[in-house]
Amino acid sequence: MHTLSDQEFTLFQRFIFEAAGIMLSITKKPMVRGRLAKRVQTHQCDSFGDYYDMLRSGRNPVEAQLAVDLLTTNETYFFREARHFALLRELLSARPRSGDERATAPFRIWSAASSSGEEVYSIAMVLADLLADEPWNLIGSDISMRMLERARRGIYADERASHIPLEYRRRFCLKGTDKYTGSMMVDRALRERIEFMQINLNQPLPAALGRFDVVFLRNVMIYFSEDTKREVVARILWQMKQGGYLLVGHSESLHGLTDAVETVAPSIYRKKRQ
Repeated sequence: MHTLSDQEFTLFQRFIFEAAGIMLSITKKPMVRGRLAKRVQTHQCDSFGDYYDMLRSGRNPVEAQLAVDLLTTNETYFFREARHFALLRELLSARPRSGDERATAPFRIWSAASSSGEEVYSIAMVLADLLADEPWNLIGSDISMRMLERARRGIYADERASHIPLEYRRRFCLKGTDKYTGSMMVDRALRERIEFMQINLNQPLPAALGRFDVVFLRNVMIYFSEDTKREVVARILWQMKQGGYLLVGHSESLHGLTDAVETVAPSIYRKKRQ
Protein backbone atom coordinates (compact mmCIF):
# COMPACT_ATOMS: atom_id res chain seq x y z
CA MET A 1 0.00 0.00 0.00
CA HIS A 2 1.25 3.50 -0.85
CA THR A 3 2.46 5.76 1.93
CA LEU A 4 0.99 9.25 2.38
CA SER A 5 3.71 11.84 2.91
CA ASP A 6 3.17 15.00 4.93
CA GLN A 7 3.43 17.00 1.73
CA GLU A 8 0.75 14.89 0.05
CA PHE A 9 -1.45 15.17 3.13
CA THR A 10 -1.18 18.96 2.85
CA LEU A 11 -2.54 18.69 -0.70
CA PHE A 12 -5.61 16.82 0.49
CA GLN A 13 -6.07 19.29 3.35
CA ARG A 14 -6.29 22.01 0.71
CA PHE A 15 -8.55 19.89 -1.52
CA ILE A 16 -11.23 19.26 1.12
CA PHE A 17 -11.02 22.81 2.48
CA GLU A 18 -11.62 24.28 -0.97
CA ALA A 19 -14.39 21.78 -1.74
CA ALA A 20 -16.24 21.75 1.56
CA GLY A 21 -14.66 24.26 3.95
CA ILE A 22 -13.47 21.42 6.18
CA MET A 23 -10.18 21.83 8.03
CA LEU A 24 -8.31 18.56 8.64
CA SER A 25 -5.73 18.50 11.41
CA ILE A 26 -2.55 16.44 11.09
CA THR A 27 -4.19 13.85 13.36
CA LYS A 28 -6.50 13.00 10.43
CA LYS A 29 -3.63 11.84 8.25
CA PRO A 30 -4.25 8.10 8.93
CA MET A 31 -7.95 8.63 8.16
CA VAL A 32 -7.15 10.26 4.81
CA ARG A 33 -4.74 7.46 3.91
CA GLY A 34 -7.20 4.76 4.92
CA ARG A 35 -10.18 6.21 3.07
CA LEU A 36 -8.37 7.05 -0.17
CA ALA A 37 -5.96 4.11 -0.47
CA LYS A 38 -8.38 1.95 -2.46
CA ARG A 39 -9.09 4.81 -4.86
CA VAL A 40 -5.36 5.25 -5.48
CA GLN A 41 -5.12 1.54 -6.26
CA THR A 42 -8.29 1.50 -8.39
CA HIS A 43 -6.90 4.17 -10.68
CA GLN A 44 -3.44 2.57 -10.64
CA CYS A 45 -1.83 5.79 -9.47
CA ASP A 46 1.83 5.60 -8.49
CA SER A 47 1.28 7.75 -5.43
CA PHE A 48 -1.28 9.77 -3.47
CA GLY A 49 0.20 12.81 -5.20
CA ASP A 50 -0.69 11.39 -8.62
CA TYR A 51 -4.23 10.71 -7.39
CA TYR A 52 -4.48 14.30 -6.16
CA ASP A 53 -3.31 15.57 -9.55
CA MET A 54 -6.07 13.54 -11.20
CA LEU A 55 -8.68 15.03 -8.87
CA ARG A 56 -7.54 18.58 -9.54
CA SER A 57 -7.25 18.12 -13.31
CA GLY A 58 -11.01 18.27 -13.77
CA ARG A 59 -10.94 15.22 -16.01
CA ASN A 60 -12.97 13.08 -13.62
CA PRO A 61 -15.57 15.10 -11.67
CA VAL A 62 -17.30 11.91 -10.53
CA GLU A 63 -14.10 10.75 -8.81
CA ALA A 64 -13.62 14.20 -7.27
CA GLN A 65 -17.12 13.99 -5.77
CA LEU A 66 -16.35 10.49 -4.48
CA ALA A 67 -13.17 11.78 -2.82
CA VAL A 68 -15.18 14.53 -1.13
CA ASP A 69 -17.67 11.89 0.04
CA LEU A 70 -14.90 9.74 1.50
CA LEU A 71 -13.22 12.63 3.31
CA THR A 72 -16.44 13.98 4.80
CA THR A 73 -16.98 12.79 8.35
CA ASN A 74 -20.51 11.49 8.93
CA GLU A 75 -21.48 10.64 12.49
CA THR A 76 -25.12 10.76 13.49
CA TYR A 77 -27.93 8.83 15.15
CA PHE A 78 -31.69 9.05 15.61
CA PHE A 79 -33.03 11.71 18.00
CA ARG A 80 -29.56 13.04 18.80
CA GLU A 81 -29.59 15.87 21.40
CA ALA A 82 -33.00 15.47 23.05
CA ARG A 83 -33.38 19.16 23.95
CA HIS A 84 -33.71 20.06 20.27
CA PHE A 85 -36.57 17.63 19.76
CA ALA A 86 -38.23 18.85 22.95
CA LEU A 87 -38.14 22.37 21.48
CA LEU A 88 -39.53 21.12 18.18
CA ARG A 89 -42.43 19.44 19.98
CA GLU A 90 -43.16 22.67 21.87
CA LEU A 91 -43.21 24.70 18.66
CA LEU A 92 -45.46 22.23 16.86
CA SER A 93 -47.84 21.79 19.79
CA ALA A 94 -48.35 25.56 19.98
CA ARG A 95 -48.86 25.98 16.24
CA PRO A 96 -52.36 27.11 15.12
CA ARG A 97 -54.25 24.45 13.18
CA SER A 98 -56.20 24.76 9.94
CA GLY A 99 -59.34 26.84 10.41
CA ASP A 100 -57.68 28.98 13.06
CA GLU A 101 -57.47 32.56 11.82
CA ARG A 102 -53.86 32.63 13.02
CA ALA A 103 -52.89 29.69 10.80
CA THR A 104 -50.04 30.47 8.42
CA ALA A 105 -48.07 28.74 5.67
CA PRO A 106 -46.82 25.13 6.04
CA PHE A 107 -44.23 24.61 8.77
CA ARG A 108 -40.82 24.31 7.08
CA ILE A 109 -37.66 22.66 8.43
CA TRP A 110 -34.24 22.21 6.87
CA SER A 111 -31.76 19.58 8.03
CA ALA A 112 -28.71 21.27 6.51
CA ALA A 113 -26.18 18.48 7.11
CA SER A 114 -28.42 15.44 7.08
CA SER A 115 -25.68 12.84 6.52
CA SER A 116 -27.14 9.32 6.25
CA GLY A 117 -30.63 10.47 7.19
CA GLU A 118 -31.11 9.68 10.88
CA GLU A 119 -31.59 13.35 11.79
CA VAL A 120 -34.05 14.17 9.04
CA TYR A 121 -36.17 11.07 9.69
CA SER A 122 -36.25 11.87 13.41
CA ILE A 123 -37.62 15.31 12.52
CA ALA A 124 -40.13 13.78 10.09
CA MET A 125 -41.50 11.42 12.75
CA VAL A 126 -42.14 14.33 15.11
CA LEU A 127 -43.77 16.38 12.34
CA ALA A 128 -46.01 13.49 11.28
CA ASP A 129 -46.96 12.79 14.89
CA LEU A 130 -47.80 16.31 16.03
CA LEU A 131 -49.07 17.91 12.83
CA ALA A 132 -50.97 14.87 11.54
CA ASP A 133 -52.74 16.08 8.39
CA GLU A 134 -51.51 19.66 8.74
CA PRO A 135 -49.15 20.80 5.96
CA TRP A 136 -45.39 20.68 6.53
CA ASN A 137 -42.27 20.70 4.43
CA LEU A 138 -38.93 19.06 5.26
CA ILE A 139 -35.67 19.24 3.31
CA GLY A 140 -32.57 17.18 4.03
CA SER A 141 -29.31 18.20 2.39
CA ASP A 142 -25.69 17.13 2.44
CA ILE A 143 -22.55 17.64 0.37
CA SER A 144 -22.05 13.88 0.05
CA MET A 145 -23.97 12.10 -2.71
CA ARG A 146 -23.10 8.79 -1.05
CA MET A 147 -24.77 9.88 2.20
CA LEU A 148 -27.80 11.25 0.37
CA GLU A 149 -28.31 7.93 -1.39
CA ARG A 150 -28.18 6.11 1.95
CA ALA A 151 -30.65 8.61 3.38
CA ARG A 152 -33.11 8.17 0.51
CA ARG A 153 -33.09 4.40 1.02
CA GLY A 154 -33.99 4.81 4.68
CA ILE A 155 -32.64 1.39 5.70
CA TYR A 156 -30.71 1.06 8.97
CA ALA A 157 -29.31 -1.69 11.17
CA ASP A 158 -31.63 -2.50 14.07
CA GLU A 159 -29.07 -1.34 16.62
CA ARG A 160 -29.03 2.14 15.06
CA ALA A 161 -32.75 2.44 15.77
CA SER A 162 -32.38 2.04 19.52
CA HIS A 163 -32.86 5.79 20.14
CA ILE A 164 -36.20 5.90 18.31
CA PRO A 165 -39.16 5.99 20.75
CA LEU A 166 -40.95 2.64 20.70
CA GLU A 167 -44.23 4.22 19.59
CA TYR A 168 -42.49 5.82 16.62
CA ARG A 169 -40.77 2.55 15.69
CA ARG A 170 -44.18 0.89 15.58
CA ARG A 171 -45.78 3.66 13.52
CA PHE A 172 -43.01 4.72 11.15
CA CYS A 173 -40.59 1.78 10.77
CA LEU A 174 -40.84 -1.60 9.08
CA LYS A 175 -38.93 -4.65 10.33
CA GLY A 176 -36.62 -6.18 7.73
CA THR A 177 -37.12 -9.75 6.53
CA ASP A 178 -35.16 -12.16 4.34
CA LYS A 179 -32.03 -10.39 3.10
CA TYR A 180 -32.95 -7.37 5.24
CA THR A 181 -33.17 -9.35 8.48
CA GLY A 182 -31.47 -7.36 11.23
CA SER A 183 -32.46 -4.07 9.61
CA MET A 184 -35.39 -1.72 9.65
CA MET A 185 -36.75 0.62 6.98
CA VAL A 186 -38.45 3.95 7.43
CA ASP A 187 -42.01 3.72 6.13
CA ARG A 188 -42.39 4.74 2.46
CA ALA A 189 -45.14 7.27 3.21
CA LEU A 190 -42.80 9.17 5.51
CA ARG A 191 -39.82 8.89 3.17
CA GLU A 192 -41.84 10.36 0.32
CA ARG A 193 -42.64 13.50 2.32
CA ILE A 194 -38.96 14.47 2.52
CA GLU A 195 -37.06 16.26 -0.21
CA PHE A 196 -33.36 15.38 -0.37
CA MET A 197 -30.88 17.52 -2.26
CA GLN A 198 -27.14 18.01 -2.54
CA ILE A 199 -26.10 21.37 -1.11
CA ASN A 200 -22.60 22.67 -0.40
CA LEU A 201 -22.97 25.13 2.47
CA ASN A 202 -19.79 26.88 1.35
CA GLN A 203 -21.37 27.99 -1.92
CA PRO A 204 -24.35 30.23 -2.71
CA LEU A 205 -27.53 28.43 -1.69
CA PRO A 206 -30.24 27.48 -4.23
CA ALA A 207 -32.69 30.32 -4.72
CA ALA A 208 -35.58 27.86 -4.62
CA LEU A 209 -34.89 26.84 -1.01
CA GLY A 210 -37.28 29.42 0.41
CA ARG A 211 -37.55 30.42 4.07
CA PHE A 212 -37.62 28.10 7.08
CA ASP A 213 -39.14 28.08 10.56
CA VAL A 214 -36.37 25.83 11.93
CA VAL A 215 -32.92 24.92 10.63
CA PHE A 216 -30.83 22.08 12.06
CA LEU A 217 -27.14 22.94 11.46
CA ARG A 218 -25.61 20.47 13.87
CA ASN A 219 -22.10 19.12 14.26
CA VAL A 220 -20.77 20.48 10.98
CA MET A 221 -19.26 23.86 11.90
CA ILE A 222 -16.69 22.19 14.15
CA TYR A 223 -14.77 21.40 10.96
CA PHE A 224 -14.87 24.99 9.63
CA SER A 225 -12.53 27.97 10.08
CA GLU A 226 -13.94 31.04 11.83
CA ASP A 227 -14.34 32.90 8.53
CA THR A 228 -16.10 29.93 6.95
CA LYS A 229 -18.44 29.67 9.95
CA ARG A 230 -19.46 33.32 9.59
CA GLU A 231 -20.14 32.90 5.88
CA VAL A 232 -22.16 29.72 6.37
CA VAL A 233 -24.21 31.16 9.23
CA ALA A 234 -24.97 34.28 7.17
CA ARG A 235 -26.22 32.14 4.29
CA ILE A 236 -28.35 30.02 6.60
CA LEU A 237 -29.90 33.01 8.37
CA TRP A 238 -30.88 34.54 5.04
CA GLN A 239 -33.03 31.46 4.44
CA MET A 240 -34.78 31.70 7.80
CA LYS A 241 -37.99 33.43 8.75
CA GLN A 242 -37.83 36.15 11.37
CA GLY A 243 -38.21 34.52 14.76
CA GLY A 244 -37.12 31.19 13.31
CA TYR A 245 -34.90 28.80 15.28
CA LEU A 246 -31.35 27.76 14.39
CA LEU A 247 -30.07 24.65 16.16
CA VAL A 248 -26.37 23.77 16.32
CA GLY A 249 -24.43 20.94 17.95
CA HIS A 250 -24.01 20.90 21.73
CA SER A 251 -20.27 21.62 21.34
CA GLU A 252 -20.86 24.48 18.89
CA SER A 253 -21.70 28.15 19.42
CA LEU A 254 -22.65 31.18 17.34
CA HIS A 255 -20.91 33.51 19.79
CA GLY A 256 -18.89 36.06 17.86
CA LEU A 257 -20.20 34.85 14.50
CA THR A 258 -23.35 36.95 14.12
CA ASP A 259 -25.44 39.53 15.95
CA ALA A 260 -28.60 38.56 14.07
CA VAL A 261 -29.67 35.93 16.62
CA GLU A 262 -30.52 35.76 20.30
CA THR A 263 -29.61 32.83 22.51
CA VAL A 264 -32.57 30.80 23.76
CA ALA A 265 -30.51 28.05 25.41
CA PRO A 266 -27.11 26.46 24.77
CA SER A 267 -27.04 25.41 21.07
CA ILE A 268 -30.49 26.98 20.44
CA TYR A 269 -30.80 30.39 18.76
CA ARG A 270 -33.67 32.53 17.49
CA LYS A 271 -33.36 34.87 14.53
CA LYS A 272 -34.07 38.41 15.67
CA ARG A 273 -37.09 40.17 14.27
CA GLN A 274 -36.26 43.30 12.31
